[in-house]
Amino acid sequence: MAAGGRIVGPADFESAFQQHFPSIYLFISRRVGTALAEDLAAETFATAYRRRASFDPERGSLRSWLYGIATNLVRNHWRAEQHLLALDARLLPEIDLSDSSDAADQRVIAALLAPRLAAALGLLTRDQRDVLLLHAWAELSHEEIAAVLEIAPGTARSRLSRARASLREQLGDFDFDLWMFGGPETDPARGRQHRD
Repeated sequence: MAAGGRIVGPADFESAFQQHFPSIYLFISRRVGTALAEDLAAETFATAYRRRASFDPERGSLRSWLYGIATNLVRNHWRAEQHLLALDARLLPEIDLSDSSDAADQRVIAALLAPRLAAALGLLTRDQRDVLLLHAWAELSHEEIAAVLEIAPGTARSRLSRARASLREQLGDFDFDLWMFGGPETDPARGRQHRD
């Protein structure tokens, strides 16, 4: 990047695109599905290019700025995200067991948890979901999330805490660091500890 981290010329923009497009695309596709993700990811970078003069590295990183643009575009497709979460919550999982037992176990657990997670995410407010998914899927810090959403870091922490509390209420003993239910005897289909 030239000029103190700013996107100045085509080479700067191309470098930013190559570095950040895959993660922006993945973040968007997780939120609205692959059918919209490529268009929204491309629009993220088209918007970034049009607004490149407004990027200020002192207000946040280029990564945060791009996630901010992507988040705003996803917000404009909020109904698509709500529909996708509702659909995911109703779908019965398809499980491929042809791999090793460990890989098959992981796919079974993921397939069984996906509908419950989708339903719980659908119950969050849009602001809570934005913060939670920027933290969990984009792996942004509280400060980066604050820069993305143009809120105070304390507000980002508070929204993340409320989102986690809401999901814990919906999901019980779900571990947000491991993205799985806790306890060695957890039944992944129910997310509850077995009691003998």
